[in-house]
Amino acid sequence: MSRRIWNTVATILTALAVGLGSAARGEDTIKIGYTDPLSGPFAVVGQQLLQQAQYAVHYINEKGGALGRKFELVAYDNKSQPSEELIALKSITDQRMPFVFQTAGSNIGAALIDAVEKHNVRNPDNRVLYINNGARANDLTNEKCSFWHFRFDVNTEQLALMMVRGLSPDIKQAYLLNQDYLFGQSMQRDLRHFLGQFRPDIQLVGDELIPLGKVKDFSGYVSKINASGAQALVTGNWGPDLTLLIKAGMEAGLRVKWHTMVANIGGTPTEIGPSGEGRVLTTQGFNENVADEQGDPALKEWVARFRVTHDFDFYAAQYRTTLEFLQAAIEKAGSTDAVKVADALEGMTRMDMLGHKVIMRAEDHQLLFPYYVSIFSKGMKYDSEKTGIGWKPVAEYEAKELALPTTCKMKRPGA
Repeated sequence: MSRRIWNTVATILTALAVGLGSAARGEDTIKIGYTDPLSGPFAVVGQQLLQQAQYAVHYINEKGGALGRKFELVAYDNKSQPSEELIALKSITDQRMPFVFQTAGSNIGAALIDAVEKHNVRNPDNRVLYINNGARANDLTNEKCSFWHFRFDVNTEQLALMMVRGLSPDIKQAYLLNQDYLFGQSMQRDLRHFLGQFRPDIQLVGDELIPLGKVKDFSGYVSKINASGAQALVTGNWGPDLTLLIKAGMEAGLRVKWHTMVANIGGTPTEIGPSGEGRVLTTQGFNENVADEQGDPALKEWVARFRVTHDFDFYAAQYRTTLEFLQAAIEKAGSTDAVKVADALEGMTRMDMLGHKVIMRAEDHQLLFPYYVSIFSKGMKYDSEKTGIGWKPVAEYEAKELALPTTCKMKRPGA
């Protein structure tokens, strides 16, 4: 064999070895397809969520991963569009990733449930689990519940219950403002239901749905809220639909009590500013100030390490809970097979990072865990977004209080 031919063969063999080595290394990780809005109007939220997911994955990998393999996040930008989500899912399944993580957008969640159901029927040797960390529409674990879907966050019914119960007795007039898509419509329905059940003394002086991510100037809405005489604004808005609403309200001096779902994220605390101190409430699955009060050195280190490298709060505690559940389920199943992992997850009980017992309810795959309502307050150890003002918990709801009934009629594989 001539030297030239030999060199060519050697080059090819080296390239093959490198390629096979890369493939082997890829097999050494458990890949998770991660999808969220990383561009577009909701990108601030999406980017914050991705960073928190990466932080949680790093923590789990430090603890050994699962079955001796580390987790690897592979991020996709769904641009808050179901069509983009389906393209991402195709890439995830083509690469035979066993899990797809998604957080922001119940419209995305609904599309994922349908697409994953169809894919898993057609591809029994390449099934995937949809791990939901924030698509909160109640329908997703009721009418649209699926064996392949597990939600590790609260739903709209639970959120609405906490927000209504948080309205002080002196409030007699309230205004509802929500987004006009699956999640916002669910919030509107559930808020109305619990107002009727717990606060029939409250008069609704306004009840509107706004186009998702389209409103750039909320001054007109603020004027209507002010003219209505509302004492409280109750809203499930998130992303720019909350940030711009609060910005307009603070600039106009709107004197209402703000009962929100996520005022602690995505640049919203910055827009609240000092004038909103003591007037803005939010729901939270985790609060850094609670972690500090507990005094657990490991938990304090978790918060401190995150704050060194990030200029926003760590709030996505469900990511760590999700990964710890997934880690335990994979270990129990001895596999990443979707059916085996799903069977292991059903009914699983573990402790969350604050030491609460949390349960993955088998009937509908809805995680049951404690939740907080907090108010924007001065004097907290941990402020939010460098405002000098932080979140003070004023109510804690135990998992049993949030274990609301489900209408899920789940179809299981082979049934």
